[in-house]
Amino acid sequence: MNRQSVTSTSIASIGYDPQKRTLEMEFRNGMVYQYSDVPEATATALLNAASHGQYFNLYVKDRYATRRMA
Repeated sequence: MNRQSVTSTSIASIGYDPQKRTLEMEFRNGMVYQYSDVPEATATALLNAASHGQYFNLYVKDRYATRRMA
């Protein structure tokens, strides 16, 4: 999945697959996670948020099934 770099102290890049409704995030610590069944509006709002980390903590973290990538 293609991710785009973002300016954030905790998040390095964000990608979204609208067909699979999968959000993929790479964190500054090098870890990559996928979040399942995320609405496109949520992914778009995350990408456009003034604070990606704050939006993630409020609207994504612990709300969707999560899978850690290798």
